[in-house]
Amino acid sequence: MGDGGAPLDVVTFGCRLNAYESDAIRAQAAADGVTDAVIFNTCAVTAEAVRQARQAIRKARRERPDARLVVTGCAAQIDPAAFAAMPEVDLVLGNAGKSAPGALAAGARVRVGDIFAAAEPPLRAPAPSVSLSHSSGRGEVRARAYVEVQNGCDHRCTFCIIPFGRGNSRSTPAENVVAEVRDLVRAGHAEVVLTGVDLTSWSVDGGALGDLVGRILDEVPELPRLRLSSIDAAEIDAELLRRLGAEPRLAPHLHLSLQSGDDLILKRMKRRHSSADALALIAAVRQARPDTAFGADFIAGFPTETDAAFENTLAFVERAGLAWLHVFPYSPRPGTPAARMPQVAREVVKDRAARLRAAGEAALTRHLDRQVGRRVAALVEQAGRARAADFTELAFEGAAKIGVIAGFRVTGHDGRRASAEPV
Repeated sequence: MGDGGAPLDVVTFGCRLNAYESDAIRAQAAADGVTDAVIFNTCAVTAEAVRQARQAIRKARRERPDARLVVTGCAAQIDPAAFAAMPEVDLVLGNAGKSAPGALAAGARVRVGDIFAAAEPPLRAPAPSVSLSHSSGRGEVRARAYVEVQNGCDHRCTFCIIPFGRGNSRSTPAENVVAEVRDLVRAGHAEVVLTGVDLTSWSVDGGALGDLVGRILDEVPELPRLRLSSIDAAEIDAELLRRLGAEPRLAPHLHLSLQSGDDLILKRMKRRHSSADALALIAAVRQARPDTAFGADFIAGFPTETDAAFENTLAFVERAGLAWLHVFPYSPRPGTPAARMPQVAREVVKDRAARLRAAGEAALTRHLDRQVGRRVAALVEQAGRARAADFTELAFEGAAKIGVIAGFRVTGHDGRRASAEPV
C-alpha cells in the first residue's frame, strides 16, 4: 500500500489520549504495510482545533502531492462530511476501529459509523520495545508511558462536543490494564500514567478507579510510579482516596476538571460539582496525602459569566491552593448548548483569560516557593529537565539518563520551574 519508500506519518492534535491512540494507529498501519500516507488524528474540543487540522491537511497535500491523506479522530467522527468535502482528503475514518488491522485498506472513502454503538473497550497500544531509546515517531524519547483505561463520556456538559466524538463511556478490564503496565515496566518505563476521556468513570463489574489503581500497585510491585491524568472533581471513590494516602508509588498530583469557581456558572455548564464540593475534595485529599499538588482546568468567559462570577473563580484559585492552571478562553463550539447562550464579548473573554493565567502564574510561584530546600525524586524527561512526583518541573545541570527516577535537592526557582542539583 504505497511505493515502499515514502514515509508514513501520523499527525496528532489535542489530548494525551489522542497521542496514545496515534501510537497504536502508527504501529498498525506499519504492520499493514502502509507507506506514503499521512494520517491526521484530529481534535474537536474547539473550533480552532478543527481549523488547525484543516490547515495542516491542505499544507500536507501541497508538500506531498502523491501521498494518501487520511483523516480520523474526534473531528472526523463528529463532522465527516466537512472533511469529505475537502479535495485533499482520500479517506475519512471514524474513531471506532481507527487502529484496527486493515483500517486503512482500500474501500469506501468515508467510513464513519455510529460511535454510540461502539461497545469495545479502549484499544491497547502496541507492545513497547525493550528499550527506552525508541522514538514515539515525532522525534522524541518518551520518558513516561500512557495507558488508555477508559474512553467515551456519559455526561453532557453544555460546552463540550467530545461525547459525540467518543461515544458512551467504556472501560478496559483491570487484568488487561495490569498486563499492559507490566509490559511497560519490563520495557524500562519508571512511570506510567492512566488516561481516559472521563477517567474517574472507569468501572468494570462494579469496581471503581480506586480498585483499578489498587490492582496495578499490588500486582505490579516493580512499577516505581503510577500517575493519574485529569480527573472529574465530582468523582473520587473511597478506595482511590485511601490508596493516595497509603501508597507512596501513587503520585501525589491530581489535575482536576473544574472549569469554574462560581456555582451558577457550574450549573449552566451542567457540571456535577459545586465550588464547595471541589474544595471539600481537595481538603480530603490533602488530609490523606498532605504533599499532593493540584492542577485544574478553567474556562474564562463562559456565556452569561458576570464580573462577579469571574471574581469567584479568581478567589477559588487561591482558596484551593492550586499549583497549576490550564486556562481556556471560551469559544463557541457549534452543536453545543453553550453556543446558543448569551455570549460574553470577545475582548472581555480575552481579558479574563489573561487575568486567570496571571493568577495561575502567581499560584505556581507560591508552589515553587514551598519546594525550595526539599529533596525530591524526579523522573528525568530530557537533558537537564526532570519531573517530581507532585509534577513540579526541575531544571538541573549534569548528565542523567532519560526515563530514570533520580534524587534532587531543590535550590530555587525562576517562577516557571524549580532549579535543582542531583543528590
